[in-house]
Amino acid sequence: MELLKIAIFVVLGAIVVSLGSALYHLATGKGDSNKMMRSLTVRVSLSVLLFVLIMVGWKVGLIRPHGVGR
Repeated sequence: MELLKIAIFVVLGAIVVSLGSALYHLATGKGDSNKMMRSLTVRVSLSVLLFVLIMVGWKVGLIRPHGVGR
């Protein structure tokens, strides 16, 4: 369970870093949009990976919804 939580936090951190990288390439505006596009592609791929990690953890029983607000 701890390994899954660590993996989720690592992927979340990588998503933020990739988004920051895309923002940097957008802000510098040197005319090279390929780097920004690559960063955004990595971010989308990491987001899909995060979703898959959460769904696998839920199906295996490592993650359970706790019903906040019930």
